[in-house]
Amino acid sequence: MTTSSVTGRWWSPVGQVAGAVISHVDLSPHPPREAEAFSWLDEQERVRAGRFIGAAPRRGFALCRAALRALLCDELGCRNEQLAFGASEHGKPFAIVQGLPARISCNVSHSGKHGLVALAPEGRLGVDVEEFVPHRNLDVLIDTVFTPDERAELASIAASSRDRAFFKLWTVKEALLKALGTGLSLDASSFEVPSALRSGGDSAVFTFPQSPSVQWWVETFDSDDFVAAVAHELIPVPPPIESGLNSRPVTGLAN
Repeated sequence: MTTSSVTGRWWSPVGQVAGAVISHVDLSPHPPREAEAFSWLDEQERVRAGRFIGAAPRRGFALCRAALRALLCDELGCRNEQLAFGASEHGKPFAIVQGLPARISCNVSHSGKHGLVALAPEGRLGVDVEEFVPHRNLDVLIDTVFTPDERAELASIAASSRDRAFFKLWTVKEALLKALGTGLSLDASSFEVPSALRSGGDSAVFTFPQSPSVQWWVETFDSDDFVAAVAHELIPVPPPIESGLNSRPVTGLAN
């Protein structure tokens, strides 16, 4: 299976965000698409899909996982039956082709009628999307996941804009935690969203206080219906290797 074998794609390219290629997945109810997506899943994935309570989460998982499979098959040049998924210690999935881990990073998120699939050739990667709906328990969530400075800034924002500002900060934190791949072992309130993003910017470089030597590129994007963020590990470029000729001291020059 590749994208060319799909009866009717339910995903479309968004573009490059934070150095990763992003595709949007339409999770609207659509029985023919859902049936096709389920046919692409392996037995383990079908069992997992069956554990979701409610049609919407089950549909979101199946449509996003099938889209991820198709995109990975195109990128890696493999067939669907050759593709599988493993999981890290904290449950973060990674692609496996014919029994070997693939040299590609991937991550998926879905909320409501919107899903995102992110792919990058290297570096840890995280993506998060939240359907934009007014949240009844916003104050409780703000107290739970944000630092005192972040809470104060959100409190100063007009009520009409606070929901969107909350979702922007929340998706950034979620994307970073997913990229780091440590699950819930790191408290979201233990680090702050970069000030450039909190003041209205769309991108910034971030470092976790616990590991300041590793940098992450974080970028946000949204629509009328959703807010999203991507976090991608910045891989240091190794210094050029000097040739033997250039590394020797220059001697014997005439004055």
